[in-house]
Amino acid sequence: MEEERKKVIAITGVNSFLGANLCQRLQIDSRYKIIAIDIKKPSFLLKDVLFYKTDFTEPTVDLTLADILSTNNVDTVVHCAFFTNPMRRSAYAHELEVIGTMHLLHACARVGIRKFILRSSTLVYGPNPLNPNFITEDYPLAESSNYRYIRDKVEVEKMVEKFKRKNSNTIVTVLRFGIILGPTVRNFFTEYLKRPFVVTLLGYDPLFQFIHEEDAVDALKLAVEKDCDGVYNIVGDGVLPISTVIKLAGRINLPVFHPIAIPLVQFLFSIGVSPIGGKHLDFLRFVCVADGEKAKRELGFMPKYSIKECVESFAGMQRLRELHLIE
Repeated sequence: MEEERKKVIAITGVNSFLGANLCQRLQIDSRYKIIAIDIKKPSFLLKDVLFYKTDFTEPTVDLTLADILSTNNVDTVVHCAFFTNPMRRSAYAHELEVIGTMHLLHACARVGIRKFILRSSTLVYGPNPLNPNFITEDYPLAESSNYRYIRDKVEVEKMVEKFKRKNSNTIVTVLRFGIILGPTVRNFFTEYLKRPFVVTLLGYDPLFQFIHEEDAVDALKLAVEKDCDGVYNIVGDGVLPISTVIKLAGRINLPVFHPIAIPLVQFLFSIGVSPIGGKHLDFLRFVCVADGEKAKRELGFMPKYSIKECVESFAGMQRLRELHLIE
């Protein structure tokens, strides 16, 4: 009877940073039964967590997913199966993220899932000189972006929006996370910021915002616990110019003339040296800062860490790594 009362949560991309941390929190919470879905089984799963090895690029994976959801009476799907970093294999990234999401949504529609939570990003607004200082959730997404990393994420959101229109009884929560920063997370920005000399663009110093890794997981868990239908920006309090971020991280700012920087960074990305490609440098030119008031008001999300504390927590741990005191 106790097992029957537990709410069943399926987490896709359980090897991703957010997927892994959410799973580790929920698997020790007696209110939930966890279904973990990914292409590789992680080592942290407890014995009562069911794991399904699933490749989202397979043509018939929607039928497999529908069977998993229906067999286990899944209540909520948390979709975290996305790449954190821009990928050199952009065609594969598109297949996994966009086509894979399409398969998952088909499966959710087939079984009539009660709640669907999407892990998205504030990067979907795109870098644009016309962006307002604080972008709200109803601001147009960068659908015409020529940067595939952003365009794929926008396409995923558009599919989820269409899914909601066709499945009005399903609660759909879209969380647009700011850049996640902290002592343990690893993504394109932590790679960018850990180098002794950090490339910026000469004449530009845009504002940046972050969300601390603990706050990000808190927000995702809140979305599981509360039935909030809608889109929410999940960001920390405050903004800082990129030059100040670099200084707080104990790095040296290296401004480069942007017509030179773009092809240089693209070349370094193509050979695996840079974590970002040339097109990503527009985020070092134009502001892309989101407004987090709606998440505070409706989701009840209150970040514990300021933007300065986000950078300092990352920088402190990075210094320990450089001293080889931790891995």
